[in-house]
Amino acid sequence: MTLTVGDLALYAGALFILFLTPGPVWVALLARTLSGGVQAAWPLAMGVVVGDVLWPLLAILGVSVLVSIYADVLTVLRLAGAVLFIAMGLLLIRHRTASIAENPRLTAPGLWAGFSAGLLVILGNPKAILFYMGLLPTFFDLGAVTAADIAVICGLSALVPLLGNLALAVLVGRIRALLQSPRALARTNLTAGILLIGVGVFIGLS
Repeated sequence: MTLTVGDLALYAGALFILFLTPGPVWVALLARTLSGGVQAAWPLAMGVVVGDVLWPLLAILGVSVLVSIYADVLTVLRLAGAVLFIAMGLLLIRHRTASIAENPRLTAPGLWAGFSAGLLVILGNPKAILFYMGLLPTFFDLGAVTAADIAVICGLSALVPLLGNLALAVLVGRIRALLQSPRALARTNLTAGILLIGVGVFIGLS
């Protein structure tokens, strides 16, 4: 492996700063945690992991040209993600007074639904695309990296945001647990619905 501890520490710090910068993933994660707790948020976080491995891998392998060639495919995924989040937000607002247990399809539609939502939001996240495709080459000499280097870079790219996303979900989940009254539930679901619609609009317009 050609990478030094200093190289990886600098890159990890940049990843952490990227995580702290609010974007579609943050908003989607907050919305799902508010509406369904940590159990609704962690599948989304796992879906985000796939994108956080895919983007640096594409950058390292030098296939930026392929991404531009298949831009239509990414556009379809981005628009599908936008529609998904807007629909989820509207349904959540419509049924905001119903408890989560009574409406699991609206707030916790399943592991695959959460996972695919995370994948869609990271694939359509312009912040992630700009960072991995534009800034990653400034951290490492991509022409000299080995297979072990690539594995470490991709692993770090997935691990740092994943830990941050899970920590954020747990924190928000604990706050959410304090909101037990029907009025607080309605307000929470309304907020979550608005956030979901917001991330859908953001993705659609990006």
